[in-house]
Amino acid sequence: MLLEAGNRNPGLWVAHSQHVALAAETIARHHQQLDPENAYCIGLLHDIGRQVGPTNMRHVLDGYRFLTDLGFPDAARFCLTHSFVIQDVHAHAGVWDCSPAELEFVRTELAIVRYSEYDRLIQMCDALALPQGFCLLEKRLVDVALRHGINEYTLPRWRATFALRQHFDQAVGRSIYELLPGIFETTFASDPPGP
Repeated sequence: MLLEAGNRNPGLWVAHSQHVALAAETIARHHQQLDPENAYCIGLLHDIGRQVGPTNMRHVLDGYRFLTDLGFPDAARFCLTHSFVIQDVHAHAGVWDCSPAELEFVRTELAIVRYSEYDRLIQMCDALALPQGFCLLEKRLVDVALRHGINEYTLPRWRATFALRQHFDQAVGRSIYELLPGIFETTFASDPPGP
């Protein structure tokens, strides 16, 4: 499904999604409450809304609708929640490129979701993955800020992302960074920015 989506809209987002999936699977293998195969599939599909073409925040809605229409409502929710470490439709790094009615739909759906450990895992793994590989959270967060700008939610969002890392460090009994191969090489490489 991801490869077909990548054929429709080629871009760095496909490799990013593959690394999110690998990070989620790897961390889930060390987490007593998570299934690695589920985590991998969710990671692969979290950005599937990008298949429709170059969009900004609209991709969360497009992915949600696509997977819902296919009969995968559980997977669809992760398309919606992955960009919102803070559970507020305005707490994102990007521009809403959809209609006011569509934005209201996302706001309503996001408000009623009770985040699971999988939601949190994908949010964190999204912040660990560049198209080139895994990286420290700081590199990805700065990369996103340089491409999308900052707003009043930037520092709270960063703090929430670091809190996720602490949560998962405790859940797996070690630093998650120890689990992700090549993380330091990717972090300190001078590669182009992510998707």
